Amino acid sequence: MARPADPARRTELLDAIVDYLAENGIAQLSLRPLAKALGHSTYVLTHHFSTKDDLITAVLAHIDRRQKGRLRALPGWDEGRGLGAVIRASWEWHLAEDLPLTRLLHEIEGLSAAGRLSGPYVPTMLGDRAGFVAEALRDHGVPEEVARRNATLLNAAYAGLQIDYLTTGDRERVEEALDDLVALADAWTRGGEPADPPG
Repeated sequence: MARPADPARRTELLDAIVDYLAENGIAQLSLRPLAKALGHSTYVLTHHFSTKDDLITAVLAHIDRRQKGRLRALPGWDEGRGLGAVIRASWEWHLAEDLPLTRLLHEIEGLSAAGRLSGPYVPTMLGDRAGFVAEALRDHGVPEEVARRNATLLNAAYAGLQIDYLTTGDRERVEEALDDLVALADAWTRGGEPADPPG
């Protein structure tokens, strides 16, 4: 009888797997090379993740938990003011400290959009992300009936700006558009008109 998977050990593995995927990408993921890179047998991976789809689902859930924790810790998330400061801080974090992970997430989303990843993990992740941001918008005064729609727009615009910058490298142009997104989010969460972007 196989012993049950240790949750703490599973978390350690997920951290190592995320680091591996952030460096190597996910398009050619195979359990045997992954296990070798981590210094384990494939049995260790299949003990914790029964299939590759199970592993990818767990990886995305793990990344999602880490990112939500980091967002909740940013100044302004729980302070009852506009969320523009959170968007700016998140932008710097994603494109500086967390750039390899940001690239990995966009790779996963792109593969899913192209039909090359067929599991439920990306639609689930995007739906959960919309719900998470909608909750923050509601906490900052956005009415229930529009919070999820606004969250969907905010997430899609933010992700699109990331992809534009990562593809073109044109930071000045992209961040001018980010200023407008920040002003829009502040207008929603302050209940007023969008402020003029700085500069």
